[in-house]
Amino acid sequence: MKYKLIYFLPLLIVFFLFSEGLSKEEGKMDQLKIASSTFKDNGSIPRQYTCDGKDMNPPLLMENVPKEAKSLALIVDDPDAPVGLWVHWVMWNIDPKTKEIKENSVPKGAIQGINDFRKNNYGGPCPPSGTHRYFFKLYALDTTLNISPSSAKADLEKAMKGHILAQAQIIGLYKKR
Repeated sequence: MKYKLIYFLPLLIVFFLFSEGLSKEEGKMDQLKIASSTFKDNGSIPRQYTCDGKDMNPPLLMENVPKEAKSLALIVDDPDAPVGLWVHWVMWNIDPKTKEIKENSVPKGAIQGINDFRKNNYGGPCPPSGTHRYFFKLYALDTTLNISPSSAKADLEKAMKGHILAQAQIIGLYKKR
């Protein structure tokens, strides 16, 4: 008995749809990720990491850094500030093998730039009113950057242009007490 293609067509369609779904899920698993052990994405940043607390950086975890990455960069900013975007932390030349930025620390060899507090360090959330969003943005780069520690976010973004392999972010929320 000869089988016609029409009988197998639905099975082939299901097979291709299923296999396409698997490859998309696998791709999601391999994407660069940034997280924190102290707050979830769109969750509240604990007080100790703000101006109401110890004003120290929260621990940050990084996963799935592309193998070709030569360095990582980090920008933390607040788009809800009354004066417009407020930069809390800029850092670059983080070793791509770094899996964690520990609480109140900077990875060995990383360079911190100038934030909008005019300091070369982390400046924690300190919104004058309401709940603000704090974007922790991680970039995997195909190079290390040769820019001065007196560089600000705009300088870092200019230096990264054309060198970003992957990026990820986590958003933390904070309302001053």
